[in-house]
Amino acid sequence: MPLKLTIANQRGGVAKTTTACAMARCLADTGKKVLLVDADAQGSVAAILGLRPELHLYDFLIGKLRLSECITRAHERIDVICSNRQTTEAEAIIQAQTLREMVFANLFSPYDHLYDAILIDVAPSITLFQTCAMMYTRRVLIPVGMEPLSFQGATASINATETLTRLFRTGVQCLALLPVMVNRRLALTETITGMLEILAAEKNIPLLPAIRTDATVAKAMKSKKFLADYDPKSKALEDYTEATRQVLALIEAADAAAFQ
Repeated sequence: MPLKLTIANQRGGVAKTTTACAMARCLADTGKKVLLVDADAQGSVAAILGLRPELHLYDFLIGKLRLSECITRAHERIDVICSNRQTTEAEAIIQAQTLREMVFANLFSPYDHLYDAILIDVAPSITLFQTCAMMYTRRVLIPVGMEPLSFQGATASINATETLTRLFRTGVQCLALLPVMVNRRLALTETITGMLEILAAEKNIPLLPAIRTDATVAKAMKSKKFLADYDPKSKALEDYTEATRQVLALIEAADAAAFQ
């Protein structure tokens, strides 16, 4: 079974897509074959990486095309299912279906054997597709920016995982909290970091090392490149590499405990 992870926060502008792309590349650089799914109608993954998809998530979910027809190659070991405005239409169509929360699990699972890792970037709001992603991956990584609304969005995401577990009697786990865009010179950073430490302790959720602010991230996005290609020595990439290593360790430990 591949590593499967939803990247979510109910607040926008918290580097969710940056995190998804950076971690996909970090995983690929360890030799893993990665599928990156953009389930947000804004289509940010394609925009960040400069992709020009011919087909999108809508065509896979509603058009019932094969996965191989709908992917766009972003790297020799990274396939992307891109999103566009039709994602909203797809969500509306699926909303009327029975067992709608299991649509991703039903449609993506037959392709699990093709990948070592599957990452899903979801919209910054509670949507059906966020629920579908969480029910499929069963694990959620929450990036948290250093401002109060981002913290509130993280709390809402944790609550969403707990609600799904309660309603569907199945474990949807918040794998970790990931502080992002961290500038230690700002007073608010210390406040939010302290709040995250308390939240992590209360909910028994690991708190990963911070991703530092880095102007290289915006420059890489402007150049439509993975951070690793734009500047392999950037501090943000260094941080994402370590975060990815710890995510893999957490999943390995959780899987080992499950088999005991």
